[in-house]
Amino acid sequence: MKPFSTSITGEYLHLPVSDRLALVTAIWDSIAAETPEAQDAINLHQQEIAELDRRLAAHQQDPSTAIAWEEVRAKLFANTL
Repeated sequence: MKPFSTSITGEYLHLPVSDRLALVTAIWDSIAAETPEAQDAINLHQQEIAELDRRLAAHQQDPSTAIAWEEVRAKLFANTL
């Protein structure tokens, strides 16, 4: 695999977060569309889809159980430092 050019890295780091997310989405979509093997590699199994559906339904039933990303991140990094 060819390493990224530092100029490319420097350029995308200056984009707003929304633009970087759009770029990641576009790259992800291009990988998925590239080959059948890539599509198979990113497809979820039925058990994974069922778990995501279960979690979404639980959240929709009681949104107050959600934990803010900032809190999750703080706890995660507090345990690793």
